Amino acid sequence: MPAYQNDRPIGVAVEDYVKTIFALADGSTTGIVTTQALAARLDVSAASASAMMRKLEVLALVALHPYHGVALTPAGTGVALEVLRHHRLLELFLAQELGLSWDKVHDEAEVLEHAISEELEALIALKLGNPTVDPHGDPIPSDDGRLEEEATVVLEQLDVGNLGTLVRVSDADPEVLRYLDARGIRPGGTFEVVDKQPFGGPLFARFGGAADVHPLGPGLTRAMRVRCDA
Repeated sequence: MPAYQNDRPIGVAVEDYVKTIFALADGSTTGIVTTQALAARLDVSAASASAMMRKLEVLALVALHPYHGVALTPAGTGVALEVLRHHRLLELFLAQELGLSWDKVHDEAEVLEHAISEELEALIALKLGNPTVDPHGDPIPSDDGRLEEEATVVLEQLDVGNLGTLVRVSDADPEVLRYLDARGIRPGGTFEVVDKQPFGGPLFARFGGAADVHPLGPGLTRAMRVRCDA
């Protein structure tokens, strides 16, 4: 069900805006998000984004920074983390319990995240064993509003000879997820960078000790966050 503000539901649109601000600020409670960035991410007009920012300020979910943008208040961060917890638990439930592929769970969770009650959220978490990450490796906020993220870098930043573990894959592009899945590349897998072409060329990596070497262009290596082990 929608989050509440002063015992009244704040609505799906408000939840979407707050969650988007949180994402654009990279989870920072002090990060300022511009109207232009928010409008572009949500595919709305700048006027619509500005109007919602004013509404969010009235609800005490954001603090306005004139000529710069908005930053989430502690209350706004709490709403964002609650919606994010719903979303990522649902993604894992859909994938693990219902067998939905990891490239399809995001869109389904986008709809369902606004509808489930806190009781259902708790039951889903219990059924899944109180998980800490979703199918894409993204951390699931705890039920008390904590988000613990492992320090990672994008694969693009690594050099030849680096070894590591794939931690997270962006779910923004289903094609990326399908491409990786077809090659058995998933969060938790180890890899070695065996070659890297200059001037934005592909990076070549071997995953899980397999013989195959996979060429990965910038669109892929920027979507993959890793922990460098060597």
